[in-house]
Amino acid sequence: VQLQASGGGLVQAGGSLRLSCASSGRTFSSYAVGWFRQTPRKEREFVAAIMWGGGTTYYADSVKGRFTISRDNAKNTVSLQMNSLKPEDTAVYYCAARPTVSYSPRSWDYWGQGTLVTVSS
Repeated sequence: VQLQASGGGLVQAGGSLRLSCASSGRTFSSYAVGWFRQTPRKEREFVAAIMWGGGTTYYADSVKGRFTISRDNAKNTVSLQMNSLKPEDTAVYYCAARPTVSYSPRSWDYWGQGTLVTVSS
């Protein structure tokens, strides 16, 4: 499974961004997809994930109520809508895939390249 993350950029605090994770793999719809983020000072951390069917989602407490993950299996894409962004959301965001959801980044099998999100205060 090959993943391509996009949509990062610079936004002011309180603003919104929408990240996308696209895949060209035929089996994409069979995988759970997660978003993780990393800064130079912190290890890669779980942000959100969605099961292969799209009916079950998971969020880190720090983003719950502000971020929404969704997927369109017909288009082989998973999106992360990020609202009410805070400076502490600044990080490189990565998407990843594996058969089921795990909160540990080490458990994920496939990774896209990162996309940088910068939130200014």
